[in-house]
Amino acid sequence: MKAWMFHTTHQPFERVEIDEPTAGPGKVVVDVKAAGLCHSDVGILEDEKWLANMTPPVVPGHETAGVISEVGEGVTEWQVGDRVAVWPMIGPFGYNVNGGWEARAEADAEQLVRIPEGVSYEQAAAATDAGMTSSGAVFGTGGAKAGDKVGIIGFGGLGQIGARLAALEGCEVYVAEVKEDVWDAAKEAGAVKVAKSIDEFKDDQLDVIIDFAGFGTTTAAAVETVKFGGKVVQVGMGRLEATINTYALILGKVQLLGSMGGEKSDIERVLKWMATGDLTPQITMIDFEEIADGIKMLEEGKVSGRLVAKVAD
Repeated sequence: MKAWMFHTTHQPFERVEIDEPTAGPGKVVVDVKAAGLCHSDVGILEDEKWLANMTPPVVPGHETAGVISEVGEGVTEWQVGDRVAVWPMIGPFGYNVNGGWEARAEADAEQLVRIPEGVSYEQAAAATDAGMTSSGAVFGTGGAKAGDKVGIIGFGGLGQIGARLAALEGCEVYVAEVKEDVWDAAKEAGAVKVAKSIDEFKDDQLDVIIDFAGFGTTTAAAVETVKFGGKVVQVGMGRLEATINTYALILGKVQLLGSMGGEKSDIERVLKWMATGDLTPQITMIDFEEIADGIKMLEEGKVSGRLVAKVAD
C-alpha cells in the first residue's frame, strides 16, 4: 500500500509501498481518509534533537482521521464502519509507530475518538493535533476559564483554533500576529484586540498568554507582558531556544510552562464545537502524493491555517 517514510534528519520523506497492517489484540485498522501535515514534520527533517523521540524508519503523520476497516481481538466498543479520529499521544503515533501518511493505519482502540455527524475527515484530522494541542494549552496547561483575559501569540494553524476556542468558552481574547492580512479573521474569531506583538497588550493585564509561535523573542515578550502572577504557556517550537528576562520572570512571579499535546477530552471538545459549526478552522487541502511539496510549503510559510492531505475518498 502507499505510504511516506521518514528515515533520518536531512533526508527527504520517501514515497514507498509497504505491507498492509492487520489489527492485533486491542487494536483496529483505520482506512485513512485525511492526514495532517505539521511544522513538527518539518522539524524532524531539520533538527537531530527529534531523533531522541523517534524510532525510524517510521511512517509520519500524527493527525489522522478515517473509518475502521478491521477490529482486533478484545475490541468491543468499536465496529467496522465507525468514523474515527486518532489521539496521537499513544505511541506516539507517527513518531515511534507508523502514523497516518499511509493508506491503512493500525491504532490502539484506546486512542480512538468518534467523529460526530457534520464533521468532515479533514476537520477531524486537524482536531487531533492542532485542535488537541490548542485546547490542551489554553484550558489544560493554561487553566483558562470564562472571564479570563487570554493572549494568543500566532494566528496560524494552532493559534486560530486556540483563539476561537477561548472565545467560545467565554474568555476575553487578545491576538498577536505579525501578518496583518489575517487580523480581520482574528477579530471574526472573537479577538477583542489584535496587534503585531503581544507586548502591545501590557496594559490589559492578561491572565495567561499562549505562545503558539515560539520564536524566542515571542516567549521573552510574553514573560514581560503577562500580569503579575500570570501564566505563559509555551507551545510553538519555531526556535528551540530562547533568552528571557529572568528579572521580569521572578519579580512578576510569572509561571512559564511548557505544553505538549493534550488529552482525548481536548479532541472531543474541538469536535463538539466543529459539529455545531461554531469552529471552522481554515484548512488547506493537498493530495496524498503532494505531501513532500506540502512540507516545502510549510517550510516556506506559504500555508494558511492547517495543511491536510486527502488520502482517500
